[in-house]
Amino acid sequence: MKKAKFTTSDMILISMFAGLTAIGAYIKIPVPVVPFTLQMMFVYFAGSLLGSRLGAASQLIYLAVGLVGAPVFSEGGGISYIFKPTFGYLLGFLFASYVIGRIIERKANPSLADFLTAHFTGLAIVYIAGMAYLYFAMNVIQRTPFSLRDTFFYGFLVAVPGDIILCLFASVIAIRVYRQLRAFYGERRTNAV
Repeated sequence: MKKAKFTTSDMILISMFAGLTAIGAYIKIPVPVVPFTLQMMFVYFAGSLLGSRLGAASQLIYLAVGLVGAPVFSEGGGISYIFKPTFGYLLGFLFASYVIGRIIERKANPSLADFLTAHFTGLAIVYIAGMAYLYFAMNVIQRTPFSLRDTFFYGFLVAVPGDIILCLFASVIAIRVYRQLRAFYGERRTNAV
């Protein structure tokens, strides 16, 4: 079986999008109850512009760097971050970027509707992973009674409006960037910049 290798430019792009996701964690928009950051926008871009393999790799690097202690998450970093109730959303970034990339890769000439579908699918993946982990972390790790209703309210309803706006915004930007990259690089590197 042939092993997939990353080129030097692949590694640069992976690192760049991991860094952009980290920067997005610190760009906070003040809203009540749940902090709203721009991380999701870079998850959308990682999947749709880098493709499934490189996009997921960028988010894996982001997670690894944060878990070894670099303060790249919105509230710092370190291995203890896995005990935070919101860690599931970060895990969702990895899977979302992969799925977003796969959806775009399957289209010969993706349209705005394809980017919207891919990004909203990624959004759903992040929130499903995040809410599942939130429920588990609150009830099992922190031993704090947290109902499914609480999980849905605090883990979804309060947080999702901003991410929906980012989803729309990112889709409009991503299709333009994608088309420019396709014109510049041609078909062979469209989903890996």
